[in-house]
Amino acid sequence: MRSKGFTLVEILVVVVIMAIVISLAILSVGTTGRDTQLDEESRRIAGLIGLLHERALLEGRDFGLRIEPSAYEFVVYEPRRDRWLTLDQESEFRHRELPKGLMFQLQLDSQIVVIKPIDRNLSSDEAPPTPQVAIAASGEGTPFRLTLMRNGTTATASVDGDALGKISRAGSEQPEKRT
Repeated sequence: MRSKGFTLVEILVVVVIMAIVISLAILSVGTTGRDTQLDEESRRIAGLIGLLHERALLEGRDFGLRIEPSAYEFVVYEPRRDRWLTLDQESEFRHRELPKGLMFQLQLDSQIVVIKPIDRNLSSDEAPPTPQVAIAASGEGTPFRLTLMRNGTTATASVDGDALGKISRAGSEQPEKRT
């Protein structure tokens, strides 16, 4: 006659199954609750703006950041043609779309700016819009706060720039500063 209860093998199988389910749940949610897409994109933008500040000083050219509701691109001022041209030939400064569900909010002088999509079907004689954030050849720039937000949540990450070109980033967990 068999005693009532579970065998050691049965208990171990249940423990292994529970461990697998718990580890999958932790991996899918994330260990810290941070939004990695927001953090990754804000790091990329902060790094590229910092790189452009250095490049403006070295080359003596004016650069800018043109922002759309869910995309951005970097531009350079061409004084001979008196217009801002995209940096399409350089892959790191190309036009970039944000991942699905992310969008921008831009503040200039503590005022929220309405961001409109750019008409890509402009004729060659029409000047494209000027960038919202300018980076001068002297290294100075437009003070701004660019906030990345996820639709339907309160998750945000932001990139701040001051007039002297100092860039700081606040992710979904803690702030980082760059000089």
